[in-house]
Amino acid sequence: MPRLQKNDNFIDKTFTVLADIILKILPTSKEEKKAFYYYRDGMSAQSEGEYAEALEHYYEALLIEEDPYDRSYILYNIGLIYASNGEHVKALEYYHQALELNSKLPQALNNIAVIYHYQGIKAAKQKNINISKSMFEKAAQYWEQAIFLAPNNYIEAQNWLKTTGRINNTNR
Repeated sequence: MPRLQKNDNFIDKTFTVLADIILKILPTSKEEKKAFYYYRDGMSAQSEGEYAEALEHYYEALLIEEDPYDRSYILYNIGLIYASNGEHVKALEYYHQALELNSKLPQALNNIAVIYHYQGIKAAKQKNINISKSMFEKAAQYWEQAIFLAPNNYIEAQNWLKTTGRINNTNR
């Protein structure tokens, strides 16, 4: 099961060694350890741009992992892969599944907003003003939620909300 890392660097090696030590020390079941190994191998493959391999590892981890919090991060990472491949509908599905399990995942909220914002720009370029407005409003709603959870993050989104008059000051 352990993945051979092609582009090992010091940080990756250190993380792997520390994770292995922690897993040996912590009182976790065999299944929990197996799920973590799949997740870790998925992250490694994803960081190297090996998305198909990463998805295989993440799907294996999902079959085993029972903890909702841990599952939310697996689903989030699957969403990241689909988003980076331009499969925005699939990415949105996985981000929403992640949020169903962990509503305090600002990065998923941000990524949903980014997709809607992109769709809004695309619609505007095609002169679909109503669709564009709708997508921008959805982006604003998700960015407001992300900023509420992580007020010091997403500065560009905060600026966009301010410059477009979409900021909701009741959340602050």
